[in-house]
Amino acid sequence: MNNKNIKGYVSFVLHAHLPFVHHPESEDYLEEQWLYEAISETYIPLILRFQKLVDEGVDFRFTMSLTPPLLNMLDNKLLQERYIKYLNKHIELSKKEIERTKDNPRINKLSHYYFDRYSNDLHIFKDVYNCNLINAFKKFNDLGVLEIIGCGATHGYFPILYVNEKTVRAQIAIGVQTYYHYFDKPLKGFWLPECGYVPEADKYLKEFGIQYVLVETHGILYADPTPLYGTYAPIVSPDGIVAFGRDMESSRQVWSSINGYPGDFNYREFYRDIGYDAPYDYIKPYIASNGVRVSTGIKYHRITGHTENKDIYDLQWAQDSVNNNAGHFFDCRNKQIENLAKYTNNPPIIVCPYDAELYGHWWYEGPDFLYTLAKKIYYDDCNFKLITPSEYIEKYPVMQESTPCRSSWGAKGYSEVWLNPSNDYAHRHLHEAGDRMCELANMYPNEPKNSLKRRILNQCARELVLLQSSDWLFIITNGTMVDYAKRRIKLHTGRFNKLYQWLKEDDKLKNDDKLSKKDMAFLKDIEEKDCIFPYIDYTIYC
Repeated sequence: MNNKNIKGYVSFVLHAHLPFVHHPESEDYLEEQWLYEAISETYIPLILRFQKLVDEGVDFRFTMSLTPPLLNMLDNKLLQERYIKYLNKHIELSKKEIERTKDNPRINKLSHYYFDRYSNDLHIFKDVYNCNLINAFKKFNDLGVLEIIGCGATHGYFPILYVNEKTVRAQIAIGVQTYYHYFDKPLKGFWLPECGYVPEADKYLKEFGIQYVLVETHGILYADPTPLYGTYAPIVSPDGIVAFGRDMESSRQVWSSINGYPGDFNYREFYRDIGYDAPYDYIKPYIASNGVRVSTGIKYHRITGHTENKDIYDLQWAQDSVNNNAGHFFDCRNKQIENLAKYTNNPPIIVCPYDAELYGHWWYEGPDFLYTLAKKIYYDDCNFKLITPSEYIEKYPVMQESTPCRSSWGAKGYSEVWLNPSNDYAHRHLHEAGDRMCELANMYPNEPKNSLKRRILNQCARELVLLQSSDWLFIITNGTMVDYAKRRIKLHTGRFNKLYQWLKEDDKLKNDDKLSKKDMAFLKDIEEKDCIFPYIDYTIYC
């Protein structure tokens, strides 16, 4: 490593999140594959790149949120078993592809690649990490090269929920509790769901020991008073929460659909997949159970021309583009920090927050980009280092006091994605259930540990937080899997209200241990399906 004249810092923050999808009653839910695709295309590739950097002695820093729903799914035995089935099916398909494509050398090479890749995923998942990827991330967290931060219980959107602040407090409390259920190091950072900032949440973040949050660019730029250094220095709110803002320039280089790195013609095309291209009778066992063609993850084309006129993907060409893009990002940050350092009191920090699934799932080569960039920053001459937000606070604790602006990321930067005519019907249910949960908690403040009432109250809390997931609102706005999202809103609302009525009916639970066989069967059924947060305690709503 060269001796460097450090003038600033870059902080990558990856937000790893999926909604809680768990259907023990059926294996036919395509939505469950969101998890399996993310494991194979994002989480395992990131783990392997982090491990490679550690093995090579590269000193690097990344920050990553692992949200409570994702942690609960990664820790779920049924989903672990189903992921192994998913891999075995893909190994079988890629083996068939080796035979089917034998007359096309370029595609056949990729068939071998997919067979090796899925086989290696199975080895990593089963043999190396014993089906527990959380421990893999924990190892890097303990080493100090990866800082894992928390998130709201089910990604509830604070700018909507704060009309009943107890529901925001509960989202934070359960999120913090989940972090400490899996990790030992003190929790310092918190990813605000959808980067949704409201000042009312700060006192609860402070209550649970949170040091800093990430906000969208305009959350800093429109803060009050106006920050002197824009997004290039953190600010601290009156309640003592430090806020870091997203850097526009570095974000555009990755996110832009016009000139962002993932649009490089050498990279793998996301939308062209053998699930749509292969003969129907051949591919039928590997697509949706109802016979609808869906993506399989085996893709042979690169980003060129119209969908039907794509050139064949080439692994070496893709790696060449990774090297070029990492070099370009490196040079741009060098120039940016050289410029900024003249005007900031402390060395500037460029904060780069992204959905983790961008790296690998949407941008297949993304994990290699991070690996290449980390090595380049470590070995090459430059004026900056990678840093985590908490390390920056420790180095430069003096900062401007200012209240961030109410804001979010997503289209137009405020709340329109999560509150618009397509999904506004759901908000009445969110707020009413939140109020009712607080009512129940105050009605039954001290239920005995193993009582039936406590069991029902805890399940009420689970149904409420699952209903509050911002994902359902986002999916409806986005127009994908809309029926599923609406169904989840309806199911959790109905389940919560049924349990609420039980607890409100005087004769239903008079003896505390009496429910009809039918009602007990219902309770057991939803406990099995909605089994998130086994450690939840309804009294957080008191």
